[in-house]
Amino acid sequence: MPERHSDQILKRLLALHPKVIDLSLDRMETILEKMGHPEQSLPPVIHVAGTNGKGSLLAYLRAILEAAGLKVHVYTSPHLVKFAERIVLAGDVISEPELSELLLECERINGPDPITYFEITTAAAFKAFTEVPADILLLETGLGGRLDATNMVEKPIATAITPISHDHEQFLGSDLAGIAGEKAGILKSGVPAIFGPQGDIPLSVLEDRARELSAPLSAYGENWTAETNSKGGWTYQGGPLSGDYELPNLHGLHQVPNAGTALAVLEQLNDFNVTKEHVKAGLQSVKWPARMQHLVKGDLVRSLPPHVEIWLDGGHNEAAGARISETFDQMQQADPLPLFMVCGMMSTKDQASYLRHFQPLVERMITIDIPGETGATPATDLAQIGVQVGIDAQSAASLEEAIDSLYPYLQRNPCRLLIGGSLYLAGQVLRTNS
Repeated sequence: MPERHSDQILKRLLALHPKVIDLSLDRMETILEKMGHPEQSLPPVIHVAGTNGKGSLLAYLRAILEAAGLKVHVYTSPHLVKFAERIVLAGDVISEPELSELLLECERINGPDPITYFEITTAAAFKAFTEVPADILLLETGLGGRLDATNMVEKPIATAITPISHDHEQFLGSDLAGIAGEKAGILKSGVPAIFGPQGDIPLSVLEDRARELSAPLSAYGENWTAETNSKGGWTYQGGPLSGDYELPNLHGLHQVPNAGTALAVLEQLNDFNVTKEHVKAGLQSVKWPARMQHLVKGDLVRSLPPHVEIWLDGGHNEAAGARISETFDQMQQADPLPLFMVCGMMSTKDQASYLRHFQPLVERMITIDIPGETGATPATDLAQIGVQVGIDAQSAASLEEAIDSLYPYLQRNPCRLLIGGSLYLAGQVLRTNS
């Protein structure tokens, strides 16, 4: 793939700070002031934080709001294939010329001052969102919340926090209450706060903070619920969007509470006319790559027998492992097929906790390095961790070699193949599976 001009600029921006992540708002305040405070001229903002499900929640919100005829800006991270995916302007991914021009402007304004990659690119996104008209902006935090670069928005129209669990412990700590406190940093005085399913400790922290800020609260299990029903769909019980719906287009029953969180958020928006019909349309049109994505075309699919189901998921922490494995367990109960796995993970993740969930399901796992990622766990080390948790695992030098190693098993009978463990790996797969 030829290098884009924006790729060259982004490489230079990476060199502006010795740390990839340095949680602080000081540098954001400085650059936004130099830029004329674009964060103060944004469309109405829904700000989302959490450990798992942020991207899915934003995908549901976008699909439903667009079904209602609204123009939607979206800011997410990380990207899978190209950086431009992070910035969606009124429904369209920012163009390469627009992105390059924007990054050059931010580079010029910032000069040689230290600033992290995420900070300067978030500032660039804020600028882009002010230049294209839209009805609403869906804004995802990068890491944590309180000191996240996105938290420069002073008055969103709603804040939402998806399930909180352990992740990024080197930055947020290992104390669940402390992690929840960081996520709760996006809550604002008087602004509706919507909480997806939470454990007792995170929920207590979040609710205490919401009460301190007099933020109207809508919490899963207390103000609304989202559960599967006997009709093969799911039921939302809350406000005016309560009712029965078909299962969403994203795979896995863990998507039901994610979709429910979206409805709970939408019910807090007084100035947007979203109906049940819009919800139904959005739930069926929603797309979110690398989240239990069934690959049905591309070079990888063509290289394997047609009886192999290929699934791609970028989930990478213990909670994600639990949900993904539950989904495959449900598949097995409905249609028993052998499950094989190719896995690559970053060294900052709790690999054993993630992999342990797959021990009862996976017949054989091949671990690989993640190309181009210096922080990836060596494939040999990851295979050893797999063996320690009871999985028949061995390493390979690449995805191609992993597939070759599994091929004798894959060619025999109908089966499933999961490629997972990292969004970075998922991005590599999507990039090469043209």
